[in-house]
Amino acid sequence: MTPPETTHDWSRTVDVDHLELIRRTPEAFAPGGITHLVLEVLAYAAEEADSREGGMAVVTLHSDGSISVADDGRGTDTRLDADGRPTRKPVIATKDLRFFDEPSAVLPDGHLRRGMSVAAALSEWVTHTNRRGNGSWTQRYEHAIPVTDLTPIADDGTTGTTVHFLPIPQLQPLSDLPMKIGEHLSVAVRRP
Repeated sequence: MTPPETTHDWSRTVDVDHLELIRRTPEAFAPGGITHLVLEVLAYAAEEADSREGGMAVVTLHSDGSISVADDGRGTDTRLDADGRPTRKPVIATKDLRFFDEPSAVLPDGHLRRGMSVAAALSEWVTHTNRRGNGSWTQRYEHAIPVTDLTPIADDGTTGTTVHFLPIPQLQPLSDLPMKIGEHLSVAVRRP
């Protein structure tokens, strides 16, 4: 049985047409460049922080040009399917049903929020790591397509989500981020 739709369509893990639309016109979906991608991921972290009356996220710029956003929220919704296998809300490779087709939210860069799939579609790769009360796992995507299954990882007593991604070269150089390689930027996350 497919879980009910929430913010994403749980009946599919990848929406190739949706991802291709974003990739064809990166300037339309990430007009703020790399900073916009970071803000898309932070907006999702802010929603997750709502379950805890606020939280923190750490943005890190890595030496290979990749960026990670790690939050201390409840973790991405994960449920067991009819066969007892974990399935997670498909936030990386499907459209956000609330914002994509009828954008109504604006991010701090002044551009429309469309969802985390924008960051994934405009990245060479993404690693989505999730820690939740009912289990922890990681999954890798290349060009927003999963290349691994959900891989269980050891619980460490925390909850939260880490999205680590390498933006496509068209969105670089990294000079639009207000930080240096190896720096960590801690951000309080909460929805207004």
